[in-house]
Amino acid sequence: MDKIGVVTVTFNSEEVIEEFLKSLLAQTYENFSLYVIDNASKDRTLNKLEEWDDCRITVIKNTANLGVAGANNQGIQLALEEGCDSILLINNDTVFEKTLLSKLLEVIKQNNCSIATPKMMYHLSPDTIWYAGGFFNKRNGYIAHHRGINEKDLEQYNSLEKVEYAPTCCTLIKKEVFADIGVMDEKYFVYADDTDFFYRIWRDGRHTMLYVPWIKFYHKVGSLTKSKRGNPESKYGDFYIQYTTRNNIYYLKKQKTIYAYFYIIYYYIKINISFWLTGRWPRNIKTFLLLHKSFWQGLFY
Repeated sequence: MDKIGVVTVTFNSEEVIEEFLKSLLAQTYENFSLYVIDNASKDRTLNKLEEWDDCRITVIKNTANLGVAGANNQGIQLALEEGCDSILLINNDTVFEKTLLSKLLEVIKQNNCSIATPKMMYHLSPDTIWYAGGFFNKRNGYIAHHRGINEKDLEQYNSLEKVEYAPTCCTLIKKEVFADIGVMDEKYFVYADDTDFFYRIWRDGRHTMLYVPWIKFYHKVGSLTKSKRGNPESKYGDFYIQYTTRNNIYYLKKQKTIYAYFYIIYYYIKINISFWLTGRWPRNIKTFLLLHKSFWQGLFY
C-alpha cells in the first residue's frame, strides 16, 4: 500500500487547524504521515497541535517564517526521506470529505498519471467554485488562472480531465515528479510558487495532472494570509497586492519568453493607467505606490 506524505504549512493557524485535523485524521485511507511545518506561529497553533495524540503527526517548529515555498520544501524533503510514495500538498484552512486521500490516489493509479487535484469550493459559499481546473495562457504571459472561479456550481465542470495548473491548496503528487522537476522556488515566499512549479512541470511534458470533480473540498480562502479574499466579492488587501504583483513580475521575468516580456510591459501600463480607471484596487496613492514598489521589486528580484 502506497504511503502518502501530507505536507501542510502553519502560520498563526489556531483558528483553522482543529477542523483541518478532524478532516484529515478521519480519512478512510490510513497509510499517511502528516508533516506540519510551522513558520514561527505567534498564536496558539503549536499548543493546539500538541493536543492531538497521533503517531502519524510530525511537527517541525521553525524559528523564523520561511514562507510557504520554503516550508513546503522542508515537508517534501522529509516525506521523501521517510519513504513516501506521493506527497499531498494541502492548506490547513480547508475541510474535506473522509475519502479525499483514497479518491485522489485511485485516480492516479487508474489513469497512470502523476498528479491529481480536486474541485475546490469556497467554505463561506459552498455552492460557489474557487477552482475547477487550471490552465496557462500565453496571451497573459502564462500566468495561470482558475477555471470557474466565483461561478455557481451547476456541475458544468464535472468531468475528469487533464489540466495544466493547480493551487497547492490540495494536490497529490507522485515522488517521481520532484525527482524530475525539483521543488518549489523559495524566492516566491508566498503566492505564485505553485504557478512556477506547475509551469515547469507543464513545459517539461513528462507528467500529467488530472482534475477530479467528485470530491467534496472547501477552502477558507484568505483566512491565513489575511488577504481579505474570504469570499468571492471581497476586495484585495495590501499583503495580497504586494506579493502577487512582485511574484507575478518575477515569474514572468524568469520565463524568458516573448509573451512574458510583452505582459511585463502591459502590467506596467495597467498600473499607471488602468489603475485609475477600472477601480479594481482602491483608488488611493498608497496603493498606487505599493503597486509600483512591488513591480520593481519583482523585476530586479
